[in-house]
Amino acid sequence: MARLAFVAAAAATAVLLLAAGLAASLALLLTAALGSAVTLTGAWWFLTHRGPVRWAAGVVVVLAPVVVAVLYARANLVGEVVLFGLLWAGAVAAGRRALAVAAEPVVLRTPPPARPFLIMNPRSGGGKVARFRLDERAAALGAEVFLLDGPAVDVAAVARQAVLDGADLLGVAGGDGTQALVAGIAAEHDVPFLVLAAGTRNHFALDLGLDRDDPAAGLDALTDGEEVRIDLGLIGDRTFVNNASFGAYAAVVGSADYRDAKLSTALDLLPAVLNRPSPLRLTVGGATLSGPQAVLISNNAYRMDLGRRSGLDHGELGVLAVAVHRRRPLTVRAAREVVVDADGPTVPVGVDGEALALATPVHLRICPGALRVRLPRQRPGVPAAPPHLDWRRLRRLAFAGRRGTPSISGGVRPAG
Repeated sequence: MARLAFVAAAAATAVLLLAAGLAASLALLLTAALGSAVTLTGAWWFLTHRGPVRWAAGVVVVLAPVVVAVLYARANLVGEVVLFGLLWAGAVAAGRRALAVAAEPVVLRTPPPARPFLIMNPRSGGGKVARFRLDERAAALGAEVFLLDGPAVDVAAVARQAVLDGADLLGVAGGDGTQALVAGIAAEHDVPFLVLAAGTRNHFALDLGLDRDDPAAGLDALTDGEEVRIDLGLIGDRTFVNNASFGAYAAVVGSADYRDAKLSTALDLLPAVLNRPSPLRLTVGGATLSGPQAVLISNNAYRMDLGRRSGLDHGELGVLAVAVHRRRPLTVRAAREVVVDADGPTVPVGVDGEALALATPVHLRICPGALRVRLPRQRPGVPAAPPHLDWRRLRRLAFAGRRGTPSISGGVRPAG
């Protein structure tokens, strides 16, 4: 499959150079590049402006690809473009299949926990705990259930005490922020961690391959489960399972209106946040970027096409920074450690969707393989993200036959 990917990519190139001719090939590439640039510019103006300018930019985003298609048709290049697209799609499909096969699932089957302890937030996800009777079902399976019902509760302290009292598994039915706190305690004591997709977005559950439409399916892990080991992010002394954001998104998350109207609040606040000077300084890999308007540090990198992570066990932080007024506005990196500083003594941060203010400088690092996660053996309903098309790794597969490190569906490596 890896070799087929390279053959299809070569054939696609040959179509442009031979069938369309060199001049036509250059015209195709230039037109596509110009159309992409106009589309991206329109999208940026849509995010950074309000009123008529925003909606005019939205029209540009829609019309730019249409104009490119019309130009291709008038130049009688539609056939070549369609053939090129089919060949390139074949190359991508073959390459991803090769990489997926090279990362075949390997998991550790472990005995069911004897004393599972689950923390549940009845308010999370619009009341999913009650709607799916998660507390009743968990109790019927022998789990001790602690409901976060009442005044503010120190979730980490509850989880830590449960382990001291003999719990051999910690689980959470709640949002990603609550999951991150309990995951930190599970990692600290090296006990398995269970996720029930009872939050609003459930990004962590999605990247673990769980069914977000049926949180109760996660309880199958108590009786018919398997264990994997994944990475955790660390910001200061606090763990995070998804990401920590600075600048634009942190400002949006900190808004009082964000919980009830996420999209409209973001669209309303982004223009002002993205256009004003930023006090942030990002240091990664020995280089410092001054003035980024938005910084996202994630527990393993997000894929730019689907907004998902192709793995949770790569041992690296994903780094994404947007600096509006620079020649290269977008910075994408991977690193083991990152430092974010600002002019003041504290900086707003969104950590797994929770608004915080942390002392500067803020140090972030990855903790490879820190967390044992217990998952239901059957996880239908949420397909695993196709692997990122890494051409260097694909070349090794095609010409050297090196398979690489096995990992399970959803991108997590087995425990042990």
